[in-house]
Amino acid sequence: MSTSAEIPTVLIADDEEAPRAQLSMAVRAVWPQARIVAECVNGADAWDAYLEHEPAVCFLDIRMPGLSGIDVASRIGAQAQVIFVTAHGDHALEAFDAGAVDYLLKPVEEQRLRRAVARVQERWARADASQRRAAGPDPAQLQQVSDEERSQSLPAAAQAPDAEALALQVLLAQLRDQTRRPPALQVIQAAVGKEVRLIPVAEVIYFESDARYTRVVYGGDGLPSGGEALIRTPLKELLTQLDPAQFWQVHRSVIVNHRHIASAVRVDEGLMHLVLRGRPEKLPVSRHFQSLFRGQ
Repeated sequence: MSTSAEIPTVLIADDEEAPRAQLSMAVRAVWPQARIVAECVNGADAWDAYLEHEPAVCFLDIRMPGLSGIDVASRIGAQAQVIFVTAHGDHALEAFDAGAVDYLLKPVEEQRLRRAVARVQERWARADASQRRAAGPDPAQLQQVSDEERSQSLPAAAQAPDAEALALQVLLAQLRDQTRRPPALQVIQAAVGKEVRLIPVAEVIYFESDARYTRVVYGGDGLPSGGEALIRTPLKELLTQLDPAQFWQVHRSVIVNHRHIASAVRVDEGLMHLVLRGRPEKLPVSRHFQSLFRGQ
């Protein structure tokens, strides 16, 4: 997570070109220190760009095809500062006004944008202060204070959950429940030679990006180890059609059916991979998704 000491990186996502361009210009005018690393036209692109760039701040339109801004924000969690962008009259505004959420109305006014940027910088300043408290005082300074002062200087609540982050996640969960989703994809149609093979999604073990295609690895089909096929649908687009309760994204290039996961192995501090049931390959788990695998 970026702090106030770093160059702020920004992602902008809006499926309408004019509002997206207007917000981009406003961010550059109000926040010249920031660097816009991605401008996205839908939620799937926004999530993929987030995994690629890991920006510090994300401006997300609430209503986008595929993944909505709420869906993308839920996936980002507390790893970045999220500012929603919406139109007048959106039913989510009432919930936003009642919660710890920053939002901007289209067209974005520079004064309101300045306030939102100021709140982001205030959160970074608080996070920096908490990290310094968690690290404890300098040893040289400890020699100059009393025992009582020393105990007060050590972190008591430094590890407490961020109240704003918790409030945001609760609000996003409520809004997600109010959003109607299309039925999850049931069948994959893959061209294999001269035939079009119908692969039940329930039989898929994992999807993996493979150059210009997506590799589908599945069980059944009368084969001991199942089969494989290539489809043209990008992984980021598939993500919007799959049941997230069954299919977990564990890497920018991998989505896995969790029923086929045998274990998650932490190799070192930043490296983790998955072992699959009855299969030899190991699937990588990127840092952002390692929190999915924690002992209970």
